[in-house]
Amino acid sequence: MHIVITGGAGFLGARLARTLLARGRLSLAGAPERDIERITLADRVAPPADLAADARIASAVGDLNDQLRGDGAAFWREADAVFHLAAAVSGECEADFDLGMRSNFAATHGLLETLRALGTRPVLVFSSSLAVFGDSPEQPLPALIDDHTLPTPQTSYGIQKFIGEQLVADYTRRGFVQGRSVRLMTVSVRPGQPNGAASGFFSGMIREPLAGLRAACPVPDETPVAIASPARTIEGIVRAAEAGNADWGARTALNLPSLATTVGEMAAALERVAGRAATDLLDRTPDATIGRIVKTWPGRFDTPRARALGLVADERFDDVIRAYVRESPDAVKLVIRA
Repeated sequence: MHIVITGGAGFLGARLARTLLARGRLSLAGAPERDIERITLADRVAPPADLAADARIASAVGDLNDQLRGDGAAFWREADAVFHLAAAVSGECEADFDLGMRSNFAATHGLLETLRALGTRPVLVFSSSLAVFGDSPEQPLPALIDDHTLPTPQTSYGIQKFIGEQLVADYTRRGFVQGRSVRLMTVSVRPGQPNGAASGFFSGMIREPLAGLRAACPVPDETPVAIASPARTIEGIVRAAEAGNADWGARTALNLPSLATTVGEMAAALERVAGRAATDLLDRTPDATIGRIVKTWPGRFDTPRARALGLVADERFDDVIRAYVRESPDAVKLVIRA
């Protein structure tokens, strides 16, 4: 089996690749498991050293739009499954409309057109977002988002992701791909450096204090957030590829499970894990731009479709923080409480 991961050198892409390599085998759309022989990581940068050293990993470095326009038919033709994770993130898309349209709309459309032209019908998992749901005074969201809630995006990023979902749905309906869209929740705690996502502070407010650094917490404590740990997020992405058509159902987009919490509860969990030395490093200066984006996103989901696929939410944010500490010990400078 050959798998392609766009955005494969990024945090989630690299984590997905490591998960698949560790498993060694994968079932696609309910078919019997097969050996994973090769994973191609398509990204603007080279993959991390540990992945590059694995003989099963190939890399395709460059802008995805350029790769799709180039003479890469053989590269895509061999793909049994494509995990399309490459994207410009929320804050970037609000700041630069053209970047979002090029990275989120044009690249997704170009990928689907390439796969349609090849006629190979791979399984395609598209990473969408909770940002397809947006609250506004004219059309307020319900208090609880369920599997039947209609998307009403209020940001360019959310609209671009919803367009991607609809494209995947139609290309699947027409038989060009076997598409599944998964709506990712806010992923925390992400390691590494901050990115341009409006949601980035949901990781930064934990990651930076644990490293002994000050961190922005730019929205009120009562701000709701639907959180999923990296591990739970990858579980959902992989399960989307594995599920048989009858289990997946007719609708191509799936809300992944989430832990319903608030910014204040996240800070309290940080203090329980690392003490006041951590929360004293939080800068509570409001950021109106981030606040405008984040306040449109829902904080509570009910996800029976995901539960029927065996997917579950994280139970406690304390456990999410402790998982980050275990996985990134070199990035933690504060004393962690037992």
